[in-house]
Amino acid sequence: MEILGIKFAPFNVPLKRRLETLSVTVWVVLIITGNFLGYVLAGYLLLYTEYVRYLMPIYFLYMYYDWDTCNKGGRSERWCKWLRNSAWMRNYCDYFPLKLVKTTDLDPTRNYLFCSVPHGIMSSGICGAFSSDFLGCKQLFPGLEIRVVILDQHFKVPFFREYAYMNGAVSSSSESLNYQLSTKPPAPYTGKITILIVGGASESLECQPGTYRTLVKKRKGFIKLALKHGTPLVPVIPFGETDLYDQFYRPEGTSFRKFQHYVRKIIGLAPVVLKGRGLFQYSFGVAPHRRPITVVVGSPLDVPKVEEPTREQIDEYHEKFIKHTIDLFETQKHKYIKNAESVKMELLS
Repeated sequence: MEILGIKFAPFNVPLKRRLETLSVTVWVVLIITGNFLGYVLAGYLLLYTEYVRYLMPIYFLYMYYDWDTCNKGGRSERWCKWLRNSAWMRNYCDYFPLKLVKTTDLDPTRNYLFCSVPHGIMSSGICGAFSSDFLGCKQLFPGLEIRVVILDQHFKVPFFREYAYMNGAVSSSSESLNYQLSTKPPAPYTGKITILIVGGASESLECQPGTYRTLVKKRKGFIKLALKHGTPLVPVIPFGETDLYDQFYRPEGTSFRKFQHYVRKIIGLAPVVLKGRGLFQYSFGVAPHRRPITVVVGSPLDVPKVEEPTREQIDEYHEKFIKHTIDLFETQKHKYIKNAESVKMELLS
């Protein structure tokens, strides 16, 4: 039904689909506003409540002693299990829907660095695939503890940090990544998977439907880390991730893009002007469009262990990883992309 140019959802949409849309919308709003709301809630409880204010110093003291947990492997699984298996996350995964595919088995006794490209607007596919248990990530990769890397700043915000921890996430700091790649997980796990979205927030500014643009050409720090610890690199491609939103797009060099980069450097998040859908209509809103995402995990690229890798070694394995990723994209795209022949992975400088 269309009224004044706005396409509304039919009245007879099943309740299950309504709940899926609600779950995704709540997740998006939380991701966009979580840091701000965390500070506002802490300020309100501290300044404007009669009794709870006296508990806030205890919470701040707890934050102080818990400050480094995000750099030491995150929360134990018992603190993450509820959210990862909640109805909220089940409806979230069913909304698109999401699917997780592996192309090869992994040695459960090793540590791996999963490198995901492209970022998309919000990395919705990676969240559903590895921050919940509904797509079977633990069954596909038995014996391996799974952690997703997110911005370090999220762990510094009151209350929102608890949500980040419940997702089983760890910090993007170099200390955290070194810890992940150099240590073994607690029992019953025998190895680790650390998922890094290589392009970061900047890459979301390049996201447009039907494109697969990545800034991996610029990023070499993860190669240095992998070489330092001898950790295999595994390319991961969330097919369909870039189709979830339209955005007001301006290329590099324009005044608007310079402004976006300026804001990103201040707040840590890319100020994307996005266009999605709403709860009850399809024409505008912050919720992503209901389009399938298939997260494909490639085969590992083994790297030698080099305590102090040289620039030449970093460049060599960076090129090998890029080729490995493009090979995965080219061999899998026909299964998940319409008109796949005309779609290429674009490496941006």
